[in-house]
Amino acid sequence: MDVESLDRALLVGAVVLVLAILAVRVSVRVGLPSLLAYLLIGVVLGSAGVQFDDAATAHALGFAALVVILTEGGLTTRWQDVRPAMPLGVLLATIGVVVSTGVVGGVAHLVLGLDWTTALILGGIFAATDAAAVFSVLRRIPLRPRVAGALEAESGLNDAPTVLLVTLLSTGASGELGWAGFAATVVFELVAGGVVGLAVGFGGARLLRRLALPSSGLHPLAVVTTAVLAYGGASALHASGFAAVYLAALVLGNSDLPHRPATRSFVEGLAWLAQIGLFVMLGLLASPLQIDAGILAAAAVVGTVTVVLARPLSVVLAAAPFRVPWREQAYLSVAGLRGAVPVVLATIPLSQAFPDSSRIFDLVFVAVIAFTLAQTPPLSRLARALRVVEETESHDVELEAAPLERIGADMLQLRIGVGSRLHGVEVAELRLPPGASIALVVRDGSSFVPGPSAALRHGDDVLVVAPHGTRERAEQRLQAVSRAGRLAGWREPAQARRRVDRLQVRWRRSSA
Repeated sequence: MDVESLDRALLVGAVVLVLAILAVRVSVRVGLPSLLAYLLIGVVLGSAGVQFDDAATAHALGFAALVVILTEGGLTTRWQDVRPAMPLGVLLATIGVVVSTGVVGGVAHLVLGLDWTTALILGGIFAATDAAAVFSVLRRIPLRPRVAGALEAESGLNDAPTVLLVTLLSTGASGELGWAGFAATVVFELVAGGVVGLAVGFGGARLLRRLALPSSGLHPLAVVTTAVLAYGGASALHASGFAAVYLAALVLGNSDLPHRPATRSFVEGLAWLAQIGLFVMLGLLASPLQIDAGILAAAAVVGTVTVVLARPLSVVLAAAPFRVPWREQAYLSVAGLRGAVPVVLATIPLSQAFPDSSRIFDLVFVAVIAFTLAQTPPLSRLARALRVVEETESHDVELEAAPLERIGADMLQLRIGVGSRLHGVEVAELRLPPGASIALVVRDGSSFVPGPSAALRHGDDVLVVAPHGTRERAEQRLQAVSRAGRLAGWREPAQARRRVDRLQVRWRRSSA
């Protein structure tokens, strides 16, 4: 590539990035994932003469982008939110994938007349939910922790089994292994990948806590590199790199690492760049002029079966051991957004020159766009109609922490939201842990150091300094006061006792 070609490529790339960034604002307003705009940009560029038809390169770059997206998902997921729903998320990402693959594959074989291998490849492609779509859309809806946690855990974990499934089927390795060997290979790669991810995550967190880097900008880079190391290490051992990178990032994101806000901002920007590049590339790879009535009909059949039959059945079977209310099951069934991951998976048979792989890619491309447009807009209203929203979510405050290494303390930055009950609470009434204190309050563009009788207000930005070892207690105390007001600590135990008393009364009545 000469300098003139490089200059032209940089100009086109900059224009695409600017358009993609502007598209985020539009997509947020209308409640759609921005991936649709990025795919459209790719299609327009392809129609304008930008040629890209290298399936092998698209496959490799798609996997690299998924690594970055899963890293961001793990680093920005709070363990306390997903922990109660992790068992359900694991079953959705494993049993749910098997059920969805079987149902969609069976219908594709019987209705569309595809051979079993092609039908199961199609079923595996549509079995995965998309982490980018789930995070970007559902994190704007105040869902109950179990619902949000299950969807996030599923989207972060189900890439691993679906990639293995589609790869083994596309390369013909499934026939050589047999069904028993195929199942054993999948289980081994998932378990081994999980072990590698956890080992790298905990080991990396311990090392990064002790590592004194000369620049704060190196810390985010070190964290992301550690997560990518988990992917590379697992892949070198023929284990699941996707399981490894997500679990490693989840551990790192919930560890007490320095410069966590800077790390989160860095990885979010990196993930946006990966998403934009990924979806524009997939749009370039599509062939709109080759989409005929047969592809449109097949996409309608497969997409409808996925949304109406395969997904609900997967949710019902995965949720059976946990007594999940039907309202939550209904929402889990509708909110399993496919996004771009199925399109990335469709590049696997394309890169392997699998028979009819180009028609499979176009079918998946059409179905993803159509059903994302149909599924996404009603999700917020449906969550409220099914009553799966968390009404107390607005009581929480936005908390971020940064280390103050020289004085052995942490600085907490919090913003008091509209629904927070910190409004009106005086500084002395917070009863923060010993040594922790409010250093500064920023209100209406001006700042001041509050005295003990100063009252906090909605919209305040507050800086709290807490010595090492007290930060977690200070965060818990601020969250408690935000939910229950100045009586937090006295009121909450009383409420808990009343709940226990009500349960005991119900038990006595049922026993009688």
